[in-house]
Amino acid sequence: MTTHYIDITLLPDPEFSHAHLLGALVSKLHRALVQHGAGDIGVSFPHHVNAPRHQRTLGSVLRLHGTAQALAALMEQKWLKGMHDHVQLTPLAAAPSDAPHRLVLRRQFKTSAERLRRRRMQRKGETAEQAAASIPDSVERRPDLPFVQLRSRSTGHPFCLFVAHGPVFEKPLTGRFNAYGLGPLASVPWF
Repeated sequence: MTTHYIDITLLPDPEFSHAHLLGALVSKLHRALVQHGAGDIGVSFPHHVNAPRHQRTLGSVLRLHGTAQALAALMEQKWLKGMHDHVQLTPLAAAPSDAPHRLVLRRQFKTSAERLRRRRMQRKGETAEQAAASIPDSVERRPDLPFVQLRSRSTGHPFCLFVAHGPVFEKPLTGRFNAYGLGPLASVPWF
């Protein structure tokens, strides 16, 4: 149950873009949540905007949700090292008991026909022409969700972590959060 929260606000910086700072923050959080390993900390982006492609953003606030004990344990990891000049933290506080709850989910898309063709060529030993015949350009989807740009630690390749703020519920949904703090079966207070 997510009873408490901490807000982490990105501060404007003349040297780094908002997108760069958000990516660094989410990457550090991901590593800390992997180390924490309990699946009991969720995130939300209370200032997100689902707007046209050029205006969508997760906003400047990343809100951590969890029990007081779980959040205190996470913050003891000192995972924000190197980010303190770029963020402002609120103290640990109780979430409003009457707040509705919301699912915050990761959405993955097969967005690049070219990437799908390369994968098919590797797996099936096909030529570029054979893969192109099997995978038309029309398979590409253009997601309209806000995202954060990250880099895979295993492959080194950049990827977009698309975030969807799902439906609002009156009662909490209990479950585990993934290593990004997102959960298809676990809700966070929405306020």
